[in-house]
Amino acid sequence: MNETLPLDDLVAPLRAMRLLVTDFGHLPAPTVRVSPIFPDRLELSFHSGLCDFEAWRAALCLAPEGVTCHVQSDGRTRVLRMVAAYAGAELELVGYGDVTTPAPVLVEAGAA
Repeated sequence: MNETLPLDDLVAPLRAMRLLVTDFGHLPAPTVRVSPIFPDRLELSFHSGLCDFEAWRAALCLAPEGVTCHVQSDGRTRVLRMVAAYAGAELELVGYGDVTTPAPVLVEAGAA
C-alpha cells in the first residue's frame, strides 16, 4: 500500500521555489515540477532552447562543470541537466534544445 504524503512534506522544494521567484523573477519562466515521489526535489525545465537554462545556471552561480549533456530523439534534441542544493532542496535544472548539427551516423565496418 502506498502512503500518501501530506503537502507539508513538500515544504523544501516549495520554499526553494518561493525564494527563486523572489530573487530571480526576472529570469525566463520554467516549467516547474514538484512531486511526492521525490519530495525534496524542485525541477525547473526549459523547453525553448538552451539559453534559458544557461541564464538560470549563471544566475545561480552554478559551475558549468556540473552540467551533463546528452542527446535524445534520434539525435535531434540536446539535453542539459544539473543538480545542486538550493535552500534545503535538491534543485534540478533541465534544458532542451535543438541539435543544430546532427551527430554523424556511425556505420559498422563491412556494412553496405
